[in-house]
Amino acid sequence: MTDTWLNETLYPDWGQRFRFTRQLARVQSPFQDIAIFDTDSHGRVMTLDGVVQITERDEFVYQEMLTHVPLLAHGAAQNVLIIGAGDGGVLKHVLMHQNVARAVMVEIDGAVIDLAKNFLPGIGGAAWTDPRATVIVGDGIDYVAQAPDNAFDVIIVDSTDPIGVGEVLFTDAFYRDAARILTARGIIVNQCGVPFMQADELHETSRRRAQFFPYVSAYVAAVPTYVGGYMALGWAGKEDSATRLPAEEIARRAAAAGIEGKSQYWSPEVHVASFALPPYIARHLP
Repeated sequence: MTDTWLNETLYPDWGQRFRFTRQLARVQSPFQDIAIFDTDSHGRVMTLDGVVQITERDEFVYQEMLTHVPLLAHGAAQNVLIIGAGDGGVLKHVLMHQNVARAVMVEIDGAVIDLAKNFLPGIGGAAWTDPRATVIVGDGIDYVAQAPDNAFDVIIVDSTDPIGVGEVLFTDAFYRDAARILTARGIIVNQCGVPFMQADELHETSRRRAQFFPYVSAYVAAVPTYVGGYMALGWAGKEDSATRLPAEEIARRAAAAGIEGKSQYWSPEVHVASFALPPYIARHLP
């Protein structure tokens, strides 16, 4: 059999490739080109417009850090809003927290949800049918603009980079509304790219957020298939103590939430250490 290679198209002059055994699905939705491949090295891989979004082998790193860190830093989040995350992984990890009473997920592209359910069923798991979950196929910008004040404790944005369909999730208007619909101790997090290659993304996002949130920071996770070193996860909150909790307190909250021992990357110690940024990343914060 002749090797067939998937070449990622994120950067024009540097990238990665996966040898795949077959293409399972390819759909041109109204928003983007979606494809799913089988690989021997990383299991099933989903791409959007040629850019790798998730692989079965290392998705746990991204999902755990994007969810457990803000939820445990808050400590009492009952209402969580997820923007994007059509594969269902963030939803699944949010619902691992016993204290979460409601998780609303708004994904603009229903084709992503359908393909994830069919070809990546383990990523979302039982979250799709959890009674605490509300899954909306719609525009996250419109949802946030219309949501009532103080409706959510945590907002998690799992979007593409600020190009194409994901661009509107990095605007002043979005962050202004996000601040309005968050409760008094509210937190919003989102992926801000790989700073080694996409420093402007973290810099610009942090600058915009600082207009509406008193405390802006970032934390990092090492996701193997997001090439270029650490991925930055942007953070904005209404109080600064949430990023300075000791590992002992984070461990206590994890046990109370029912997620103790259920992670492969996240731990209380990793949680605390993830906010210790290398200078080349920290310099892009306000």
